[in-house]
Amino acid sequence: MAPNKTLCLSLLLAAAAAATLAAANGGKLSPAYYSTTCPKALPIVQSGVVAAIQKETRIGASLLRLHFHDCFVNGCEASILLDETASIATEKTAVPNQSVRGYDVIDDIKAELEEACPGVVSCADILTLAARDSVVYVQSTVFCHAWMQLGGPSWEVDLGRKDSLTAGRAAVNTSIPPPTFNLTALAASFSAQGLSFRDLISLSGSGRFFAGGHTIGVARCVSFRGHIYNDSDIDPSFAESLQQICPRSGSDGVLAPLDLKTPTHFDNCYYRNLLRKQGLLHSDQELFSGNSEADSIVRTYVNQPSVFFKDFVQGMIKMGNIKLLTGSQGEVRTDCRKVN
Repeated sequence: MAPNKTLCLSLLLAAAAAATLAAANGGKLSPAYYSTTCPKALPIVQSGVVAAIQKETRIGASLLRLHFHDCFVNGCEASILLDETASIATEKTAVPNQSVRGYDVIDDIKAELEEACPGVVSCADILTLAARDSVVYVQSTVFCHAWMQLGGPSWEVDLGRKDSLTAGRAAVNTSIPPPTFNLTALAASFSAQGLSFRDLISLSGSGRFFAGGHTIGVARCVSFRGHIYNDSDIDPSFAESLQQICPRSGSDGVLAPLDLKTPTHFDNCYYRNLLRKQGLLHSDQELFSGNSEADSIVRTYVNQPSVFFKDFVQGMIKMGNIKLLTGSQGEVRTDCRKVN
C-alpha cells in the first residue's frame, strides 16, 4: 500500500479509537460503538476492503454503490444482502440491483468479524464502513488541474446500526433512480430520502451509481445506449466513440468508464467531463444541462475540489443515517445473507 494511503487510513482508525464517547447504548450511534465489544472491527473492515481493491480495482466503486442501493431502499439496514427464502423476496434480483456487486467482499469481512467477536458487528455497519474505506483507498492526489494536488475525502463513521429482518424488493424499482431520470425526477428521488439538491450533485447522478461516486467505476451499454443515440446534450465525438462499442442492439453488458480521465480514482474529474458534455449516462449530464443552480455547483466542484470533498462527505454521512434500525430494533446477523 502507498505510504500516503496507509497514513490516511491509519489516522482515521486512530481517530475512531481515540474517541472520548463510550460505546453507544440504546438508539445512539457513535464512532466508538465497538471500541470495547470488538476493538478490531474497523481494522478488519479496512483490511478486507483494501485486499479486495488490490485484487480488483473496480470493486471499490462496487462497494460504494452497494451502500447506496441499500440505503435508498428502506434505509441503511443491509436488506440488500438478504438472499431469497420462502418468506423473503430478495432485493438482489430486482432490475436496478441486477448489476450490483461486492456481496462476496462483505461475506469475507463478516466471516472474519464473526471469528474475532461473534454476533457483535452488524452487516449494515460493515456496508457503511466499506463504502468509506473504498473512497479513502481509491482517492487520487492528482486532479483535473494538473498543477493541483490535494488529499482526498475522509470522514468518521458513526456506528451502531442494526440489520433488518426482511427485504424490500417491491420498493427497489420505486426507490432507486434509473439512469434515464431528468434533473427534476432525480431531485425528487433524493428529497424523498431527506437529501438536498446539493447532496444530489455531490452524491448521485443516476441509479447506476453516484455522481461523486461516478468518479470511479463503470456502466453497462444498456444503461447509456439511449444517451449516446437519442440525446442532443452530448459531445458528438464522445457519442461516436461509445457507439463503436455499444451498438443500437446487443452487447448490453459491454462496459465503459463513468469517468474517462481517472476511472479508478476518486477525484473531481467527473465534473469536468460534464462541462465538456461527456457524461456517460443521461442522468449524469442532467447535472449540467442548463439549470443555473446545478450548473453553478458543478463548476464549483471543477475549480474547488476541496468544496466537492466537503459536500461529498456531508452527503455520505446524511445518506448513511437514512431510516436506521438501532437499539432493540432489528438484529445483528451472524450471516449477512440470512436472518438469524
